[in-house]
Amino acid sequence: MPRTPRPGPSPRVSVIVPARDAMPGITRAVTSAIRQTIGLSRLEIIAVDGGSADGTAAELDRLAAGCPSLRVVRHPRSRGGTGALRNTGLDLARGDFVFFLDADAHLAPDALRRMVATADAGGTDVVLGKMVSPDGRGVPTAVFRHNQLRTDVHASHAYATLEPCKLFRRALVERLQLRFPAHLRHDEGKPFTAAAYLNASGISVVADYDCYHLGPPPGRDRTAPGLADRVEAMRPLLETAARHTRPGPRRDAVMRHHFRRELCPALRTLPHEDETEARERLLPTLRRWARAHCSDALFATLTAPERLMVHLLRTGRYDDLLSVVCGAERDARRGHLVEKGRVYWLHPFFRDPDADVPDACFDVTDRLPVRHHLAGAGWHGRSTLRVRGRAAVEGLASDPEEDRAELVLRRRGAREELRIPVVATAEDDPAEFAADLDIATADGGAPLRPGVWDVFLDVRAQGISRTVRFGSRHDDGLDIGTARRVVTVGPGLRARVTPYFTSPYRNLSLDIGPAPGGAPCEVTETVWHPSDKGTLVVAGRLLPPGTPARGRVLRLRAEHADGRVHDHPVRYAAGHPAGAFTARLPVRDLGRGRWTVTLAVVAPDGPGPGRPAPAAPVPPPARLPGARWMRRGRPYYAKPLVGRGEVTLELRVAPVRLLAAVRNRLRR
Repeated sequence: MPRTPRPGPSPRVSVIVPARDAMPGITRAVTSAIRQTIGLSRLEIIAVDGGSADGTAAELDRLAAGCPSLRVVRHPRSRGGTGALRNTGLDLARGDFVFFLDADAHLAPDALRRMVATADAGGTDVVLGKMVSPDGRGVPTAVFRHNQLRTDVHASHAYATLEPCKLFRRALVERLQLRFPAHLRHDEGKPFTAAAYLNASGISVVADYDCYHLGPPPGRDRTAPGLADRVEAMRPLLETAARHTRPGPRRDAVMRHHFRRELCPALRTLPHEDETEARERLLPTLRRWARAHCSDALFATLTAPERLMVHLLRTGRYDDLLSVVCGAERDARRGHLVEKGRVYWLHPFFRDPDADVPDACFDVTDRLPVRHHLAGAGWHGRSTLRVRGRAAVEGLASDPEEDRAELVLRRRGAREELRIPVVATAEDDPAEFAADLDIATADGGAPLRPGVWDVFLDVRAQGISRTVRFGSRHDDGLDIGTARRVVTVGPGLRARVTPYFTSPYRNLSLDIGPAPGGAPCEVTETVWHPSDKGTLVVAGRLLPPGTPARGRVLRLRAEHADGRVHDHPVRYAAGHPAGAFTARLPVRDLGRGRWTVTLAVVAPDGPGPGRPAPAAPVPPPARLPGARWMRRGRPYYAKPLVGRGEVTLELRVAPVRLLAAVRNRLRR
């Protein structure tokens, strides 16, 4: 079997296709690689046949006869999965990147070009292309909500998909000497992908194009892996996670995935396993892993049924573990006990002196589901939005006199939260409610600040509080857009209020922005001062045009995400008939963090006790570069935050990270 690479220039991508008795899908898989828009001159396709007996080898030879970029390699038939075939392809690969294409799947025409371009732009080692399935089954969705040029496993949902159908930088693969476990028959690709994720310089996601089309679901005659196979597949996964992470929160996050996806599902197969083999060989191995890799912090993040199984496993109580697994469906419907602000699952082992299981295994306080429904949102009066719906904590009865729910508004990108009490609207159903949100006075008597406000519900029952995002469940055909309105929020101040459903989860949010023609002033220019480093200059005029400056007191305001405020005077042009003004904001004097820039409208005698001045947004200019200055011998920068549909200018102030700056300059 040849193992030497071909001479000639290196291709950008090596597509490796393992195939064993893969007819008829192999034809579509290989053809989809041949037809990639990146071009055959930049590709090599390595199809590895693992001793097929159904005509796969002959079909690969036929395709190779018409495509010089396709190489067919023979591999002896073995008892393992496709890991050995992929390893053979890796030994021969010459591309800058490798992509593993399953024989029953296919690539969309522009997939590899997009993925390579994304890796080049982000300087990343792994690229996930959006996966789709003919029946939508078994396809990850969270990681593909939007494109990500550069992320990692801890800041994304990438670790939820460990199948190797990704684009990998070959330099990373060879540096780590990554290969697939050749002996495994199930999940042999997961340790490879996990090791690549955990060592990658960065991960990219292509979410706006259906890159990888999975094959049809497996037939009914395909047997599910037994406990022995699951344990063998789990071994390299846990070893990989332990080898490439350090003890602490990040390792716990990775191990939590494997405990929830592999270890606990394996325990649920116990009633169907040979009891002797399970007791003597498999469960001691699982127990050793549970004791070694499940920290107390990780244990607390598991669900109550998972905590109970892991506790019994770690203490070596096989009979009790089998009892819990066999009665899982029946016991899941048992009620709850509310005691001293905590909620416990009333499992038969709960506080049974003979069972001797700690209460922590049954605590479900932070996991109680909330049933909620948005019935409508419409205007009641000039500036009050009335929100109607239903909400209840599942499994707990609510007392309308004691348990008062609240509507919670959180301004996106800021540590700002407002609470609006809800009122029960039906005597026979305490879950029905209405909440009146007055846009003009909701913020302690002041109007809601411009920006996007996400709507939550704080639902309470028997002293237990659960806060959830609100709106994803609503009446069919509910058109929240009809509630859009321009409202008066203060003397000479109007705001545009747009309720809308977010994508993709369809939760309720409110977009508060300036009304056309309703702002008290107009910003005409926002620039950095040419000689005074770190000073922002804002110029504008009062509205409507011709409004005299007398009696209109403005302040240029910078407000930190934690609530700190810095006001600076606005100077009017002497004798200017249009109320022109300028103001300077010394950004260099602001502390690090995120600052929102507005023009505060203040009455001549001040805003009054306990009542903050209303603010008009300073819109982000189309082009405003960052600024740098020195503070106490250290370079600082201010950078405008743009690209998310902001209505108000936001600046991020922070010290320059010298190593990162040098690295970026060298990369450029």
